[in-house]
Amino acid sequence: MTFNPLRERGIPLDKQFRNWRELDVNPIDPDHSDPYTRCRIITMNGIETEAVFFSHHFARHCPDTEMRQQLAKVRYVEAQQQRAVNWLLPGLASVLETTIAYEQVAVDLTAWVARMEPDPYLKQAYNFGVLEDFDHLYRYANLYEMIEHRQAEKIVDQLTEVMPGRPTYLHHRHPIDNVREPYDRSSASPISKLHALTIMSAEQQTMNFYMNVGPTYMEPIARQLYQEIGMVEEEHVTHYESLVDPGESWWEMWLNHEYNECYMYHSFMQNESDSRVRNIWELHLNMELEHLRIAAEMFRRHDGRDPEQVVAPELPAPVTFEPNRQYLRELLTNEIDVTTIGTGYVKDMHERFERWQQMLQGEEKPASERVIEENRHKSGEEYRVEIDGPHPIPSLRIDRTTRK
Repeated sequence: MTFNPLRERGIPLDKQFRNWRELDVNPIDPDHSDPYTRCRIITMNGIETEAVFFSHHFARHCPDTEMRQQLAKVRYVEAQQQRAVNWLLPGLASVLETTIAYEQVAVDLTAWVARMEPDPYLKQAYNFGVLEDFDHLYRYANLYEMIEHRQAEKIVDQLTEVMPGRPTYLHHRHPIDNVREPYDRSSASPISKLHALTIMSAEQQTMNFYMNVGPTYMEPIARQLYQEIGMVEEEHVTHYESLVDPGESWWEMWLNHEYNECYMYHSFMQNESDSRVRNIWELHLNMELEHLRIAAEMFRRHDGRDPEQVVAPELPAPVTFEPNRQYLRELLTNEIDVTTIGTGYVKDMHERFERWQQMLQGEEKPASERVIEENRHKSGEEYRVEIDGPHPIPSLRIDRTTRK
């Protein structure tokens, strides 16, 4: 059954504001909830946070007071949605447990997007990033076992494997090598635009989360690991945001944001196993339909085009959280040794990459390597979960002599 959000009518904007009681949602049960319910919550928190950030930036560049007032009204509702979504996460979960869930989102959401992406260049961008998030999950899982004496398997529930990806110390690249070529807004598939916006939003919230929680730890290895991986997340945001065509007008960007929110809420409403959470997805979808109607009206008025010229006439197949083990293992076999140069990719270390590695590392091993060694020493072995049997990690063709 097709669903065209441009032809649907949602809740009138003035009826969308909620009081404190309505915003005081009950969190999910951390021990009995579907791990992918938690992943959907984390994803929608990122989508809503990006919507709020974008609206603020739009308002700062908009000279029309009436338009800024309209943005403020929609943005207030988006901010309430963000709180309602993020407050579904249980307060009982530790920061590291939430971190592992964040990385499960990064792995399975990015892998799914890569599988569905029709543009080969954009697909390569997602394949490249997911192998790094895969390794982050492995590093944090070892930190979790080392300082909280618990195993990440309970969090990811064997839906996502925990094993090495592209080693984290090899993720640190010169900033110019994190910038990709953007899609062409005039010819890109509508789904490609939604994919780019979704993954950019997810990585941006991860970057912000690590930036804020990292210094709250007392353990030096934890502080150092969050700092190291947090800088990789900065690279990932650059990597993904550069895929978006910078020639899109503010009105077109707003239209894409609102359409993507409708798409994501509609997708998760189809797949949600928790009926209470599904009711929130449905409520927010009905709010977003009105936001999309307003954005489409402004797009027609100020951009001069019809929204159907920019977005799909019906929602694509729903975004789905599901295991991606076989896909990831194939990537591990074929693309683990890939790095970037300029806007492209290579399988050999190049001079700029080598110089950057030497500058960052100095005489000390990075935290991402030491956390594995320290957990082996403390727990007897490193922590990993390989569900379909051991997977031999290919020898990297990238020269590793720069590592001390």
